[in-house]
Amino acid sequence: MYLPALARDLYRSQKEVESLEQQLLEADSNSEQEKVKDLLRQAKAELDQIRKMMEGKKEQSRSSLYKPKSRF
Repeated sequence: MYLPALARDLYRSQKEVESLEQQLLEADSNSEQEKVKDLLRQAKAELDQIRKMMEGKKEQSRSSLYKPKSRF
């Protein structure tokens, strides 16, 4: 992915997380808090994924962790 586009996505995702955290503080009812918590959890997962891409890391699948590595 093109780096400036990735940086824009990172910024947008950070702002979304901040906004959802503020909404959570202002939420009145318990059901509203649960909805915002779910959205916040998803937004934080997206933010972490973008940060990993920016750092050049990729998430390994569980199946690749248990496959024997070839030595040659």
